Amino acid sequence: MEYTVQKLGQLAGISTRTLRYYDEIGLLKPARINSSGYRIYGQQEVNRLQQILFYRELGLHLEKIRDIMNDPNFDSTKALKDHRENLLNKKEQLDLLIVNVEKSIAAQERGITMNDQEKFEGFNEKLIEENEKVYGKEIREKYGEDAVNRSNDKLKSMTVQEHEELTRLGDELYETLGEAFKTGDPAGVLAQKAAELHKQWLCFYWDSYSREAHRGLAQLYVDDERFKQHYDKSQPGTAEFLRDAIHVYTSN
Repeated sequence: MEYTVQKLGQLAGISTRTLRYYDEIGLLKPARINSSGYRIYGQQEVNRLQQILFYRELGLHLEKIRDIMNDPNFDSTKALKDHRENLLNKKEQLDLLIVNVEKSIAAQERGITMNDQEKFEGFNEKLIEENEKVYGKEIREKYGEDAVNRSNDKLKSMTVQEHEELTRLGDELYETLGEAFKTGDPAGVLAQKAAELHKQWLCFYWDSYSREAHRGLAQLYVDDERFKQHYDKSQPGTAEFLRDAIHVYTSN
């Protein structure tokens, strides 16, 4: 079956303006232009639009979606299976948050006791989902499925006290790193303290620590623009400084 822009927009629940924009940026081209100048979409385009909307639901930017789907090695069947897995994980997280809200309501209305750990059920899953969305592909390729899954399981089981300590460590790490950067010496006392704090922070996520993996992650902070921007947002060059400090730390 074939669709005009208007009909396909109605079918998918998006505007004709959006479909025209997808055409302009090379994300979704029509199958053909008819004699009246209208864009005409066939079954292949309908299937592609479905994939696009799945990726949008997962929070990917249009440029990233285009790069993924225009890759000659793109496998639509595998992509659908990945979508299914991501949506099931999202559903599990939403179910936990719903239960959390229901328990909170019951605790306030009927005086039912709710321990501190129960109050944060579902939020760990959200953090995991956000990390997977942004960094999942890279870290799974670098460290393997089993290592990432074990790290996620460790995060899910964190207690409130562990979360508090993790937050404290993170704050101390960034403060120390900022002061160390001003010295310009990645082998200095402050820089090495920052590297040690970074190791402690990592151990809340990793089920086992190795110097090689620590060095690899430090290099990723420099090579991956997203990590680099995160560390360099206050002081450009911080990502490279942290990498160098960690290289010194893991060599001693």
